[in-house]
Amino acid sequence: MGRRVTRVVTRGVRRRQRQESWRERRESFRQRRTSRGKSAGAAELRIEYSPTPDGQPDPGEVVWTHVAYEDDPSKGKDRPVLVIGRLGDQLGGLMLSSQDHDVDAADEARYGRHWMDVGSGPWDSTGRPSEVRLDRLIPIDPTRVRREGATLDRAIFDEVVSASRRYLT
Repeated sequence: MGRRVTRVVTRGVRRRQRQESWRERRESFRQRRTSRGKSAGAAELRIEYSPTPDGQPDPGEVVWTHVAYEDDPSKGKDRPVLVIGRLGDQLGGLMLSSQDHDVDAADEARYGRHWMDVGSGPWDSTGRPSEVRLDRLIPIDPTRVRREGATLDRAIFDEVVSASRRYLT
């Protein structure tokens, strides 16, 4: 009987340790994510709308480039990004997604992710509607842009910039 009690107590202690460890990792991840979302580069960002069809990425254009994953920056994927301004010799952009985040908006907001609909455009070959993530400024090296996708309408660009200011400052 003594061994059985010891085993049960030991399991309970280990379970609590795992739960505490998980909570600590989750909180650490939230802090890192929040600090990335409100990037130090946001203070340096010069927002402008100056799309030029010259083959070079410019603010106001949707371009395709590598975007690192938040939870593992050593990995990422090629995705469309709306260029909203300049960060010194780099560009600053907000990533686009064809997934509908309105369905889980409360859950997304709880984790510090805020989205806005921008409609469809030539950046998506199948014409799916897109959403832009407002709280994560992505520095873009202009030489690493894979291709230009399209120019975003000025009115939509202005709405995105206005909505993103709340999360980027």
